[in-house]
Amino acid sequence: MGFIDANARRSFAGDKLAKHNLFETAQMFCDVYCLEPGQAQKPHAHAGATKFYFVLDGRGTFSVGDATRELGPGELAWSEPGESHGVANTSNARLVLLVAMAPNPNASK
Repeated sequence: MGFIDANARRSFAGDKLAKHNLFETAQMFCDVYCLEPGQAQKPHAHAGATKFYFVLDGRGTFSVGDATRELGPGELAWSEPGESHGVANTSNARLVLLVAMAPNPNASK
């Protein structure tokens, strides 16, 4: 077990969304994504893994499968294995997300 100050892992990049790893195990990973206005993660899917986006700050437009919804602080979007998902910061403010996926597709097999 470990302890992390997730607020200390927040930083933004001008050219694309910034991903900051909080922790990673063979079972899952947990990141903080920081998106400036206009930045996005294109819809994509992960075979065999469930992923969620939890909004910490700001508002964003999330797609899961054929559905699209705007979410704000305290709201969550999640996708089932193989289901397309993505996020775009369509607001005029910064967007910060807690993101986790299990099982971890980066883990050695």
